[in-house]
Amino acid sequence: MPRLQPIDPENAPETARRLLELVQSDWGMTPNIVRTLANAPLVLEGYLSFSNALSSGALPAELREQIAVTVAEANHSNYCLAAHCAIGRTVGLSEDAIADARRGASPNAKANAVIHFAREMVEKRGWVDDEDVSRLRAAGYGDEEIVEIVANVAISIFTNYLNQVAGTEVDFPEVS
Repeated sequence: MPRLQPIDPENAPETARRLLELVQSDWGMTPNIVRTLANAPLVLEGYLSFSNALSSGALPAELREQIAVTVAEANHSNYCLAAHCAIGRTVGLSEDAIADARRGASPNAKANAVIHFAREMVEKRGWVDDEDVSRLRAAGYGDEEIVEIVANVAISIFTNYLNQVAGTEVDFPEVS
């Protein structure tokens, strides 16, 4: 049972309704997390803006989803894990790639460096070592990509925590 109630788009205040309609139009659905974020329209607007900005960054969609899966697994966020496993499939991640991200690894050296770094960020609460950053650089990532990796981890932590606080009902295929 949700602790924070998702907003019904039909009964939402104008600002929230406009954002919910935009999500429905763009995504073809209005997930419970978005409906929960609509309780604070400014937060929903910020989340959507941040997500949209990251989607046009230097990191490909597959890698962004691997980060999200890794962070959700590390934070035991059932909602985000279900959502990002489903989204990962739509951007081309294989079942093996999803399982690897859940374990915090990848056979691809470049992806592995990012996934490992994301896991380290969560476990160390951001206090990564010089060695962690050096591994990213050795894998070919520069400052722009490193900042985007941190941003992707941060937005994932935000949604993980929100869903855990809210008790958001999972509306994606559940994963074991």
